[in-house]
Amino acid sequence: MDHQQPEKESITAFFPAYNDWGTIASMVVLTSRVLAQLTDDFEVIVVNDASPDHLQDILEELSRRYPRFRYITHQENRGYGGALKSGFAAATKKWVFYTDGDAQYDVRELNLLWEKRYGVDVVNGYKMQRSDPWYRVVVGRFYHHFVRNLFRIPVRDVDCDFRLIRRDVFDRVQLTEDSGLICVEMMAKIALARCRIAQVPVHHYHRMHGKSQFFNIRRVLRVFINMSGLWWRLFIKREPIGPGPAAGAKPSGSG
Repeated sequence: MDHQQPEKESITAFFPAYNDWGTIASMVVLTSRVLAQLTDDFEVIVVNDASPDHLQDILEELSRRYPRFRYITHQENRGYGGALKSGFAAATKKWVFYTDGDAQYDVRELNLLWEKRYGVDVVNGYKMQRSDPWYRVVVGRFYHHFVRNLFRIPVRDVDCDFRLIRRDVFDRVQLTEDSGLICVEMMAKIALARCRIAQVPVHHYHRMHGKSQFFNIRRVLRVFINMSGLWWRLFIKREPIGPGPAAGAKPSGSG
């Protein structure tokens, strides 16, 4: 009798990076050590979103030293969403973990997400306490509650970019946004696809290097304008959330 072999656990970790030359090397080194403790089948990827600093030089050096590391370089800036889409498309392993390249999260806490992966499709971190200037904390709290209710997203922290996702989730969910709104799009579509979600508390630290590219008035206004369009497409037009028909939708003609 043939016995089916259990599916081998494997993981891709990737980081979108822009103006993160001061932190990216330590992120890659530390993540490689963390992943080696979880499985012997892993890869680490950095997406250089046309960063104007020394990031490319550092990535080239890292690729010479770490055989399981590779990088993607955008010749033109594609935005945060564009960087995430490149990372997800490049991932080859069963699980995909991503966080930002600015080291505001401790990649050693990936262990906490890894332990919660059984029986779920997504393990979503949530910040125990946000380590940002007070005005970002206030606006971030309002933004989170607003989008969670507007898009019916069943997670405590929509904008916590510390996530572990089964790669086959993206057989059901297709991402289109190029801005920071991609996090709302991703979690809204994951919820509409009825994916199973676990949540884990994680620490959040002050940004050690560089400057956030998301929080400025013009960009925030643009996000809210684009958000209204995303909501209209998902909940009024009911556009497909993936390459095929929306998961969980009733077949045509069903009662």
